[in-house]
Amino acid sequence: MALKLICVLVLQTLFLKDCGRPALNTRIVGGQDAPPGFWPWQVSLQTTSGHFCGGSLINNQWVMTAAHCFLFRSASDVTVVLGLQSLQGSNPNNVSRTITTFIKHPNFRFDNDIALLQLSSPVNFTDYITPVCLASTGSTFYSGVNTWVTGWGDIGSGRVYSRVSQYQTWINTQITSNQPGFINFTSTGTDSDLIVSCPEVPPLAVFCGRAFLNSRVLDGSSGVTAGQWPWMASLQKDGRHVCGGTLVSLDSVLSNADCFSSPPVASDWTVVLGRLKQNGSNPLRCL
Repeated sequence: MALKLICVLVLQTLFLKDCGRPALNTRIVGGQDAPPGFWPWQVSLQTTSGHFCGGSLINNQWVMTAAHCFLFRSASDVTVVLGLQSLQGSNPNNVSRTITTFIKHPNFRFDNDIALLQLSSPVNFTDYITPVCLASTGSTFYSGVNTWVTGWGDIGSGRVYSRVSQYQTWINTQITSNQPGFINFTSTGTDSDLIVSCPEVPPLAVFCGRAFLNSRVLDGSSGVTAGQWPWMASLQKDGRHVCGGTLVSLDSVLSNADCFSSPPVASDWTVVLGRLKQNGSNPLRCL
């Protein structure tokens, strides 16, 4: 069963495995298979019996999950699998870690259903393994703003257990170095686009929430041919695409100020022009 995604008005739901449900359940409501690299922060928590819960990578050594996943399990018996696209078959991009620290919210009673897992060693960020951005305290999501739910297909206990934005202080108290990227999500109304406002945050947040292999092409859109939009630029940091831009003169590119931290360090960035796609061969590009 492949990683699934469902368009609803919540951020993430983690489910407790019920008896009588096969581990590779294909029952998905309104969802679709996710190609490799689309949701690179999604992890699978597994024991020798197989997958039992999902989680989200929030920095290079910590995963956030639901505390109820460990009601009847010891963290020492659990393996965290990252970069996974399917619970069966070949997964050439996956990486596994054990858990060295398990921190459950002290007031967990199905309220406060949140836990943090420290991995046995840090992971390297790749196209298939990248941390998620977390909504900071004060973020607002108006009715009508589409968001995505990712998971592994178990719909047996459908409800949202925790509003992550309410736990920013608690999470940052537990993770004192290389803290997760919290950003302030706001929307100006039900019919407007979602505006993401990024205050000054740790360097990690530059890459949190960016699925580098997720094309997210809108319905009715199509791929382009080489040279069709020759002014389009790719702004990259550490070899990875971060934002787009437009060539406006021989030596100037116009882009969105939100793409950069304040103040930006120009030497950290590369502008790539003449590029057709983000992966594979691009014989006409120049840096």
